[in-house]
Amino acid sequence: MTVALIVAAGRGHRLGGPIPKQYRLLDGVPILRRTAEALRRHASMRAVFVVINPADRALYDEAMSGLGLPEPVAGGASRQESVRNGLEAIASVAPERVLIHDGVRPFVAPDVIGAVIGALDRVPGAVVGVPVTDTLKRCSGAIVTGTVDRADLWRAQTPQGFRYDAILGAHRLAQTAHRGRDFTDDCAVAELAGLAIEMVPGSEENFKITTEADLLRAEALLRERARALAG
Repeated sequence: MTVALIVAAGRGHRLGGPIPKQYRLLDGVPILRRTAEALRRHASMRAVFVVINPADRALYDEAMSGLGLPEPVAGGASRQESVRNGLEAIASVAPERVLIHDGVRPFVAPDVIGAVIGALDRVPGAVVGVPVTDTLKRCSGAIVTGTVDRADLWRAQTPQGFRYDAILGAHRLAQTAHRGRDFTDDCAVAELAGLAIEMVPGSEENFKITTEADLLRAEALLRERARALAG
């Protein structure tokens, strides 16, 4: 059984506005709702769980009304703690695989979701990403000290999928042996636990809505898709 765990406990200060970014409207629909709907539409997805900031419960209830999702999970003080809370909360459904996804990536494609699930038949972890195409510079302050070889570099996205028992164990280890460390994604947690992780090619459309420019880009993408459907 495969389930999704959406991480939506952040405050989204970079986007600004009176409410956290995941509850902002994208063409009249909350971003978080679009993200959840994209995951739950996949034929292999048995359930979608969401980790939220408890202070946002009223916003969550309004945004997700009618979807029939399980009770949201209370997030923690850090992203890693929020994910671990979510993983512990879904233990009762005993999933074989879990896909951990950012709440503000609403354009994840069905084939990408399927590719991550398929990779977990071969390895305990899989991450979606796109190859780095820009030239990368290493700097000391404002001074360039070198050029980084980008040949094997990828920009990680989500979903990041794992065999459930493996990633739960990795997060428990991180909470005890690496407490206080800043984990920016779940692959970093899995790497420290020694899990093999496969890279799954993603898409530039699967971007994270972090800034006002990202929101404008998302609105433009929706308009483009609407025109394509209209012929």
